[in-house]
Formats: sequence, C-alpha cells, structure tokens
Amino acid sequence: MTTCLYLVRHGATLQTAEDKFSGAENVYLSDEGRAQAERLATRLSETQFSAVYCSPLDRALETAQIVAKPRHLAPNPRDGLREINHGHWEGLSRKEVETHFPDEYAAWESDPFTFAPDGGESGISVLARALPVIREIVVKNLDQNVLVVSHKTTLRLILSSLLGFDGRGYRDRLDQAPACLNILDFKDPVRARLMLFNDISHYAQQHQPPHAHLSKWWDTTNIAEEK
Repeated sequence: MTTCLYLVRHGATLQTAEDKFSGAENVYLSDEGRAQAERLATRLSETQFSAVYCSPLDRALETAQIVAKPRHLAPNPRDGLREINHGHWEGLSRKEVETHFPDEYAAWESDPFTFAPDGGESGISVLARALPVIREIVVKNLDQNVLVVSHKTTLRLILSSLLGFDGRGYRDRLDQAPACLNILDFKDPVRARLMLFNDISHYAQQHQPPHAHLSKWWDTTNIAEEK
C-alpha cells in the first residue's frame, strides 16, 4: 500500500502577523490567508483526493473548504487535529508572555514537549490525540490521496514523531508557514517517508525567514561562542 497524506497548515490570520498565541482561540482567516488557500487549491487542482480531514477550528475548516470545493468534498472535522491549547497565554503576544510569565516561558522554551502553561497542553498531550487520528485516516484510505488541514504546532509534532525526531526540539528544527504543503507517503499506518516539506511555492517565489516561528534559542544563540 501507499497512502499519501497532503498535510496543510491553515492560511494566515490577523494573529499570525501579530505573533500572538492563538492555539485554542477560534480566530479566522485574513484576506491574505484566503488568497493563500485559493492558490493552494489551484496548485492541487489535478490531484484526486478520496477524503478531506481538518481541525474543527474555523481557520483550518475554511482552508479545507476552499481547497476541497472544486472536488465537491465536505471536510471531516477531527478534534484531534486542533491546535495546541496555550492555556492562560491565549490571546497574548510572545512579548507579553515573556513579561508576565517569565518562569513559565523559560520552561516552555527549554522543553515545549513536556511542559504546558497553566491550563494548556504539552506537546505530548497534542500527540496523544493527533496520532490516533492520523492512523485512522491512513487505515480508512488505503492507497489513496488524502488532504489533512491542521495547525503549525500540531503538524510539527506529527511530523517529528512520524519521522523519528526528538520531540523536545520540534520548535528548533521544524517550521510551518501559513498554507504550506507537506506530503507524507505511508507504507503502513506507522511507517512514513517525507516527500515534501513546508512548501509555499504556490504563493511565494522563495521561503520566508522563520523569524519568531522557531524557538528563541535559534535566533539568539551564538554558535561560535559555544565552541
């Protein structure tokens, strides 16, 4: 068997530009985000999908609807695909979290896989709900192409787990731009190979710098000083 998952992050939102924590908040696509999704729909216009799955949050659901519309496929929302819940950080900017919750933020920067802010989720918790959904999708769609629309952190955690990366480093090693495309081939429900990663060639001529999308360590650590 070869089941092919087209993993897509939702398009841009107003909060994307503001660098705010909005994992559990039901924010909406911006005009830019809708345009990105339309470009992706055009890019995938000749790809046949057996099914479309998505997070139930509106920004992911609308992205899935835009891409699936030409195929007359209704997206299937799955709660396991929703974004990580940042607890009492939700709606705050990164700078505000650093200022008001410095100890929590430092712990999260050090190990976002096992640490969770008050009322939020850890990376482990996200994988515990997301991986069973991915397995279900693969098993139900053997030898088919499937579109899956989710979120930045959820997708990075799924990819790191399936490809055998240390989950503690997902924020240092993996980025997911708005409306990016990843492609995974599955030979069975647990063995996958990465065919395409974080591709935005449908709306950008070149990849954009990750800026604050990766961990603070990536932007501030001087590698020469460590040697």
